[in-house]
Amino acid sequence: MTRSPINKTCGRSPSHTPPDNIHMEMESQAIQNGRSREPLVEEQTGDIGCCGWVLVIFSVIFMLFTLPVSIFLCLKIVQEYERAVIFRLGRITDKKAKGPGIFFILPCTDSFVKVDLRTVSFNIPPQEILTKDSVTVSVDGVVYFRVNSPIASVTNVTNADFSTRLLAQTTLRNVLGTKNLSELLSDREGISHSMQTVLDEATESWGIMVERVEIKDVKLPQQLQRAMAAEAEATREARAKVIAAEGEMNASRALKEASLVIAESPSALQLRYLQTLNTIAAEKNSTIVFPLPMDFMAHFIGKK
Repeated sequence: MTRSPINKTCGRSPSHTPPDNIHMEMESQAIQNGRSREPLVEEQTGDIGCCGWVLVIFSVIFMLFTLPVSIFLCLKIVQEYERAVIFRLGRITDKKAKGPGIFFILPCTDSFVKVDLRTVSFNIPPQEILTKDSVTVSVDGVVYFRVNSPIASVTNVTNADFSTRLLAQTTLRNVLGTKNLSELLSDREGISHSMQTVLDEATESWGIMVERVEIKDVKLPQQLQRAMAAEAEATREARAKVIAAEGEMNASRALKEASLVIAESPSALQLRYLQTLNTIAAEKNSTIVFPLPMDFMAHFIGKK
């Protein structure tokens, strides 16, 4: 009598996944994440097809028949700081943007988008941020960026300028949320550099290059300002008391040494009295109190 083989997998729970499947899922997720970061523009421009070439030929014939009026529709000019991305039947004609100067387009099949290459600066609106040590502050900044790749800025993002502004706000909150209040007030240069690195890496696929990020102002709550001012004042008062105590200690040591020197010579004390009298007389006082030396009193006390 032969027994049927028992399926060992029937006792496993449905949620259990073999290791091979886990690796396959991780690889597929990594591939999807990589694809999401790929630019939309392919390495080589695709062909417009037979119908496209027919339309292009008809457009050229129409342009020739309507000369010289069609010249005003075919010749375009862009400034030195601008570039033109040309689309022919919805496809980019060249991997390099046209300009500056004069360029030629077909009147019916071509369209173009102008891209400004100058540096753009904008203020980041004040953001209410909770720091790492649970302190609420209001921080604003300024970002300088420019278009590095005109084609990527047109094809990979709907509005590169607006997207960069939104990303700068979220990046400011995310970066400052990992800093303490002391780091936020003292290490502004390091925070600006880290923000610039994050923004430049995120906007690289959009054809945007972030040139500089600066933290303009950090506004603290009024209660926190008063507490910090009181703390600083108490610290200064404690330091002043320590310095005064050290000064008195040094002065007492100096007086002790001076008294020992005067005790060695009785005439030195008389010279000191005369010097004090000269100092008092220099101020033109009407009444002068002259201290009587104790040696004279001791002489009279001895006779009694």
